[in-house]
Amino acid sequence: MSVIIAYTNPPEHVREYLEAEAELYVIRPNKEREKFMEVLPNAEALIGAGLPVDQKLLDKAPELRVVSNASAGVDNLDVGLLTDRGIVVTNTPSAVIDTMADTMFGLMLGASRRLIEMHELVKNGEWDRNAPKEWFGLNVHHKKLGILGMGGIGKEVARRAKEGFRMEVSYYNRSRHEQAEKETGAVYEQLDDLLASSDVVMVLLPLTSETRHMLGTEAFRKMKSTAVFLNGGRGSVVDEQALITALREKEIFAAGLDVFEEEPLPSDHPFFTMPEVTLLPHIGTGTTETREAMYMEAAEQCIKALKGEKPEALVNEQAWGKGRK
Repeated sequence: MSVIIAYTNPPEHVREYLEAEAELYVIRPNKEREKFMEVLPNAEALIGAGLPVDQKLLDKAPELRVVSNASAGVDNLDVGLLTDRGIVVTNTPSAVIDTMADTMFGLMLGASRRLIEMHELVKNGEWDRNAPKEWFGLNVHHKKLGILGMGGIGKEVARRAKEGFRMEVSYYNRSRHEQAEKETGAVYEQLDDLLASSDVVMVLLPLTSETRHMLGTEAFRKMKSTAVFLNGGRGSVVDEQALITALREKEIFAAGLDVFEEEPLPSDHPFFTMPEVTLLPHIGTGTTETREAMYMEAAEQCIKALKGEKPEALVNEQAWGKGRK
């Protein structure tokens, strides 16, 4: 049987599924380093979320054939190196779609209507009369939403925006998604046009060499002074210092963030003193149902790949069928 290391603890039903198909070791590398390094040379698959898989680790894992991320993102992996070695990478894009779309709408409403800020004012006893104009936020309905990244999550956000909030939706992507346009009514725009015309700018991009700090000083200067900026992709897609400056100088109205350049945020981060920023702890997929579905999807992809069946959520197509180097 194939040897699999689950380096984050799987739900019980996922553990049972994996144990029926392979020799499973559940080992937390940070807490059980010695045991992890003892089993790693025999491991044919790794499954979990967050473990950096790089040259140093791969040199100690000569039998590795599959790395299955129990997340949609794969920026913890050196995908190029894994591909060169013929190691298959899978992820879990399907399980996260609806929950992430819900979270992004929560951020949109929270940041636009200043819900968390108002919550704190009420709790602190500052509500002693009719809410003053200075506490007012911005409407979301019938506004224009610009989405950066039209994958599965982007499509679901676009549907919710169009059908539920009667928003005008545009998107920017590396390439046009004509099927998404047909399904959601979203309109493709060039990046600069989208930034300049959108009332809400939502980032759903993965982190790559092309997207790192894609949103910086010039991008924020193109946005409306009433724009709300949201990031649910990856923190380093945004130049945080540029965002801080844009907020302080009132170049944009507010921000809602679930991801950051450094996680967790350092205790002295400027965001903590900025009431116009709504912060979440990278919890966009954080429901029990979704996290269990993600791990199950990762497990199924992993077993498929080990059996020689092409997984649906294959990240590195070039590695399929390629021998290890």
